[in-house]
Amino acid sequence: MAVTFLTLLAVSLAAAQAAPPSAAPAAPPPACASADHHAFDFWIGRWDVYRTDTHALVAHSLVELMYDGCAVRENWMPNGRAGGGSLSTWDPAARRWRQTWVDAANTYAAFEGGVEGGAMVIAGRWLGYNGPGTSVLAKMTYTPGGDGSVTQRVDVSNDEGRSWSLGSEFLYRRAAMNAVSEP
Repeated sequence: MAVTFLTLLAVSLAAAQAAPPSAAPAAPPPACASADHHAFDFWIGRWDVYRTDTHALVAHSLVELMYDGCAVRENWMPNGRAGGGSLSTWDPAARRWRQTWVDAANTYAAFEGGVEGGAMVIAGRWLGYNGPGTSVLAKMTYTPGGDGSVTQRVDVSNDEGRSWSLGSEFLYRRAAMNAVSEP
């Protein structure tokens, strides 16, 4: 008995319909899923920011996990002044965190570092910190508190690291919902 083209087509279509669907290929893991990529997650949130010496509210801050977990972005919104912001990321090749800061006073900083004793410690050169044309070494330490707060301390050196002094220290407290407007 001769098999016709139509018979072959009918058998092929029936077999295709009876076959189980093929499994979708497994998605690759996210590029920034390691614990190192998330070592700065304690800083993520909406914050009211206070000076630690006077307890005065000085700013609001929105810190977000961005770009599929590959970066932490801060939008710093000081009271009565134009703001600034930072973008931080884990550099797996260098095994260091890197942060870039830019603000409306035209200061710029490039920091790098990592976790030390439970705190994020990054250091680098801050251009314009003491006004236009100036440059200091700065060390930023972000320490999570047991109550969910974060203390940010900035130590500065005007003599290339031979001596250090406190530049500023802020306490980040979780803001009430909707207390901080979106940028």
